[in-house]
Amino acid sequence: MTHTTAENTPPKGKVLATLTLGALGVVYGDIGTSPLYAMRECFHGPNGIEADPANVLGVLSLITWSLILVVTVKYLLFVMRADNEGEGGMFALSALLSRAAKDSRFSRNLKFVALALFGAALFYGDGMITPAISVLSAVEGLEVATPFFKPYVIPIAIAILVGLFLFQRRGTGRVGAVFGPITVVWFITLATLGVVSVVETPEVFEALNPVHGWRFFTHNGRRGFLVLGAVFLVITGCEALYADMGHFGRRPIRLAWLGLVLPSLLANYYGQGALVLRDPASVENPFYLLAPSWAVYPLVFLATVATVIASQAVISGAFSLTRQAVQLGYLPRLEIRHTSREHRGQIYVPWVNWTLLVCVVLLVLGFRSSSNLAAAYGIAVATDMVITSFLVFATARSVWHWNRALAGLMLVAFLVIDIAFFGANAMKIPQGGYFPLMVGAAMFTLLITWKQGRALLYERMAAGMLPIKDFLESFSRSRPTQVPGTAVFMTGNPGVVPHALLHNLKHNKVLHERVVFLNVVTEEKPYAAESDRLKLERLKEPFWRLSIHYGFMESPDIVEVLAGIEVDGKPFDPMDTSFFLGRENLIATRRGRMRLWRKKLFVFISRNAVGATSFFRLPPNRVVELGQQLEL
Repeated sequence: MTHTTAENTPPKGKVLATLTLGALGVVYGDIGTSPLYAMRECFHGPNGIEADPANVLGVLSLITWSLILVVTVKYLLFVMRADNEGEGGMFALSALLSRAAKDSRFSRNLKFVALALFGAALFYGDGMITPAISVLSAVEGLEVATPFFKPYVIPIAIAILVGLFLFQRRGTGRVGAVFGPITVVWFITLATLGVVSVVETPEVFEALNPVHGWRFFTHNGRRGFLVLGAVFLVITGCEALYADMGHFGRRPIRLAWLGLVLPSLLANYYGQGALVLRDPASVENPFYLLAPSWAVYPLVFLATVATVIASQAVISGAFSLTRQAVQLGYLPRLEIRHTSREHRGQIYVPWVNWTLLVCVVLLVLGFRSSSNLAAAYGIAVATDMVITSFLVFATARSVWHWNRALAGLMLVAFLVIDIAFFGANAMKIPQGGYFPLMVGAAMFTLLITWKQGRALLYERMAAGMLPIKDFLESFSRSRPTQVPGTAVFMTGNPGVVPHALLHNLKHNKVLHERVVFLNVVTEEKPYAAESDRLKLERLKEPFWRLSIHYGFMESPDIVEVLAGIEVDGKPFDPMDTSFFLGRENLIATRRGRMRLWRKKLFVFISRNAVGATSFFRLPPNRVVELGQQLEL
């Protein structure tokens, strides 16, 4: 997908329509499937309350104003302004704040960067629950049609999920074209079912008055507060608005929300509320009971497809998030496959895919129903929302240059709602909410361990490094034997001589006629400008220094870049070029500031990471690895 910042050249006409349709299929899949279970959990879940008219109107009022205040006001109007050259998401925001932290006035931003990392880590826990609860809730509609299917709900759900994850290796390019139109049909169906029900019971519109929400709390007290954890399910997909901003831009996402998604969701929730007012027993599954009996099977099919689309968006988001983490140095090199020649955003990460599949299947088998999963769902997203509020506050101060009072007022307004939802969801922790928190904590530990471990490794290696200036002076006095061809030595520090070169001279005592020190730089922005992609400089015959710049949304392809470069008037020929890489054999010790168990974790991850040959797409038969042993 060719990256463009929508705000630089606002899309219009067919382009705007295409982007809006795409946003419907990707951005709103998760929040669009919430009607399957959100209303039901308010009355039928573990903390459900009596379905009397006052409670129904109170819950509907809370749902209405949650969608308006959280999604429309907070995310669409404020959070989406905090973009990193058009890209959104926790890593994009952390990179933006990290850049601002280089200004001494905003050095405290580094604390917010750590918060962003934890928020990104929580995404993985949420990403495991979303496919499980969405697909299960859709398939459970078969029980409404006939009890015959009850024993088969879990096997059918697992079969659908396994098929979805098996499909990932083929890429989402072909199926992506139909995501938008199917999602349009889904939202129109939601609206139609809701409107038909509301026409029968128009008094449900009283819920538009926020007073009903206030009375709900005063009447139900603590039980009313706990129901907020179920109300929160209606907005659990709103983080996708920000995370997927770079793919579509602000305008298409906002247009899709205001033009179709919000009206359809409200119509369906009000339709379910109207149904419950007429028949309180329908709280068992108000979504499917909205439909006439003849439409249940087609609705189950459409809901299943919609939940698959929602799950696909989360899985693709996990792939994208992982690539960003790898490029920014928070995760080791992983195998990343590009599934489309035209769209660089379509990738497949096998390790992430199979890990998610195993966890999702275990969740389905362990919780066994969407109601049980709902108890675990929400705490990770609620935590992310609180974190996002603080990050936007930091962005307002350091990037938008708001004064402290205005930024603080915005933060307080956000936190009043965020903390209420967080508190209600925190009550779910004993019921299963611990799962996404455990996954988030594990991922956060992994992210910071790898980042700090790499810094420690660099310190150990720096002790024995030779500055290039000193090396070139000694080379002038004693030139080794030179052989034909080009040698590329990869280095993380362009100011020193790579260990691989020193080892090569020590053991082989020869040097190629052209030597290139190659440094790959990942910038704290999504995409590197083509004009800044390469920097080639002559050091001293036969040495050259080359820097290749990538953004954190890009995947490196060294051979492709080198193909357009000439050294000493000769183009790079992969069959006449040798790539020399260093490989460290790491040993964890008790010395230093990093705990031993974290050093052992770092060593284990390092040994199992994808090699530089595969990650940088180097020709395997032209790579030479020279190792050294280092104690951490």
